[in-house]
Amino acid sequence: MGRRSADAPTQVRHPWRAVVRTGFQVTVGVAAAMPMIVTASGLPETATGVGVALGVSAAITRVMAIPAVDILIARYVPWLSASGGGE
Repeated sequence: MGRRSADAPTQVRHPWRAVVRTGFQVTVGVAAAMPMIVTASGLPETATGVGVALGVSAAITRVMAIPAVDILIARYVPWLSASGGGE
């Protein structure tokens, strides 16, 4: 327990990368929904904006989990890849 072996998932070996990836994904999702969130004045309208933000974040998370996409991310944006790009 507590050891970070080479066969452990990348989220265990490099937990800060998972945090950075999740932060990036949520930021893009919130940015996409920001116009609706800002113009909404009540909870029902705001709920739509929050739903869009969560949907976009979920879609980005799923796309970033595709191995081919992670290879491209590792090549062009290594700090955002699951493996760090150089491993």
